Amino acid sequence: MKRDARLVPLALAGAIVSISFAAIFFRLAAPTHPMIVAGTRLAIASALLCPFVIRAQRAGRLPRRVLTRALACGLLYGVHFGTWVSSLTMTSVASSVTLVTATPLLLALLSFATGRDHPERRHWISIGLAVLGLSLIGWADLSFSGDALLGDGLALTGAAAMAFYLLLVRGLGDDLDVLAFGGVATGVGAVSLFSTAALVGVPIAWASPASLGWIALSALIPQLIGHNLLTWSLRHAKPTAVGIATVGEPVGATFLAWIWLDERLGPVVATGCAITLAAVLLSVRLRPAPV
Repeated sequence: MKRDARLVPLALAGAIVSISFAAIFFRLAAPTHPMIVAGTRLAIASALLCPFVIRAQRAGRLPRRVLTRALACGLLYGVHFGTWVSSLTMTSVASSVTLVTATPLLLALLSFATGRDHPERRHWISIGLAVLGLSLIGWADLSFSGDALLGDGLALTGAAAMAFYLLLVRGLGDDLDVLAFGGVATGVGAVSLFSTAALVGVPIAWASPASLGWIALSALIPQLIGHNLLTWSLRHAKPTAVGIATVGEPVGATFLAWIWLDERLGPVVATGCAITLAAVLLSVRLRPAPV
């Protein structure tokens, strides 16, 4: 356990790099409908993780408590990705990803409400730096148009869903089989998104083979690598600390959008990225947390 805990900063660094590609892949998957993009990503991930679910079930590593939380987390996945991917069609990558990573602030507030997992002093400092850095990143692309404001609201809804996801996972401790848990959660998320799409009349179809290819990449890199590393880290670190690490995503996504999508990267955004990275580096100097 102590050896694994020492690997948490490395795992979080890998997670940040991996999830930073998500917004880019989602943008490149357009004009496929956002719900279909998100549902397909989760469906592909679930299919690849299915053997681990079967093995864990046969070995008795999916007790009712774990399975129940996996089902709940699957619904939260559906909300998180459904709202966030939709927001990417309404506002800039920087604004969308900045708002969807408001998770650590929400987790800090929830920790006070529940009386568990109080953030450490340095986590509060990290949160303060992250808020400043993310504000600079988001402010540069702030728009008060109707679509942009709706996109911002959807991104914040996605942040809230991820906050509750991290809290549910954290409570499992050593009972958590990361790959099996992820397989169930992504499967439920995919079903919820496809079902919602069918109910509102959105056809389950992809714009082109290239679009499907970008979605597949989002399943392989941000989902299977990034989200599973985040889930694993929750066995050894507080949700607030893991949540703070995710604010590195806007930095990576903004840089990739500048390189890949030709979105501007001005001095204000660059300053915000530097401050946000400092917040992440302060946070990931973690000590093992009791489970």
